[in-house]
Amino acid sequence: MLASKVGLTYDGADSLARGGQLVRNGRPEHVRAAIDASLRRLGTDHVDLYQLHRIDPEVPVEETWGALSEAVAAGKALRIGLSEVTVEEIRRARSVHPVASVQSELSLWTRDPLTEVLPYCEREGIAFLPFSPLGRGFLAGRFTGVEDLPADDWRRTLPRFQQEALAANQTLVAAVRAIAERHRATPAQVALAWVVAQGSLVVPIPGTKTPKYLVDNAGAADLALTAEDLAQLDALPAPTGGRY
Repeated sequence: MLASKVGLTYDGADSLARGGQLVRNGRPEHVRAAIDASLRRLGTDHVDLYQLHRIDPEVPVEETWGALSEAVAAGKALRIGLSEVTVEEIRRARSVHPVASVQSELSLWTRDPLTEVLPYCEREGIAFLPFSPLGRGFLAGRFTGVEDLPADDWRRTLPRFQQEALAANQTLVAAVRAIAERHRATPAQVALAWVVAQGSLVVPIPGTKTPKYLVDNAGAADLALTAEDLAQLDALPAPTGGRY
């Protein structure tokens, strides 16, 4: 499955680490140009899934979604999806064209979608693609202090990765690690298995740069958490610090 996204561009430098600022762009002309540019860079004539990265508050979602539906009609995208949206925004988009997927952050320390968005997707047959299902690596037990992050790592700017918050949030990692030890699994596999257990159409998308962690993450598919495991994880407290 080949997926790409549209709707965020950089203002200034070309990365957050270098001081660039992400701005939303949902104008139909940008969507049309962006899909063509993506296909050129990817060396293909279509993607399986093309997603709207964020809704532009300056452009009605119906207009942006209409431009994405044009990509489907032209065969440039087989399906289109949304990211970080409310139920009302999903409904508005669906009035124009079917929504194949919704991508939002979901993990043991970010559970916001469980209230409304994920239940709605489950009822309507919309795939839910959780990003950062490992809490940006934290739930895998890889960080105990801010010094564990590279100097130019943008996570250093996030509230949950400040030293005091990192220390407070170690209780979450400890609970995950205890369950992992019972199953002879890794903390990452436990954290991912919890995400998978949240719905029949949930497909987590953990990011990694190394084959080692890719193999580790894939192993979560073979881990069956017990009802007791899930109850313990569900009872974990909210993390210290905001997402952004």
